[in-house]
Amino acid sequence: MVDSADSLPSCHAELDTTGLYCPEPIMLMHNKVRDMQAGEVLKVIASDPATTRDVPKFCGFLGHDLLHQCEQEGHYLYFIRLGHS
Repeated sequence: MVDSADSLPSCHAELDTTGLYCPEPIMLMHNKVRDMQAGEVLKVIASDPATTRDVPKFCGFLGHDLLHQCEQEGHYLYFIRLGHS
């Protein structure tokens, strides 16, 4: 996992959870990944600092790869490659 915003990974889908707080961003991520295929990359934009803890746990628990995580312009960005469901 890289923590710089120099070269962001490409993504297949984007989920903007700006303005939402725990547990809403994770609940929306659960719903979004159901519509995606293994190997696809989801970009998540969040404003809740709790996501810095929750998103890595979400990925680890469900077998997804957290490809990239950074903070940019007051938002948290995550790029997640979906594992096998």
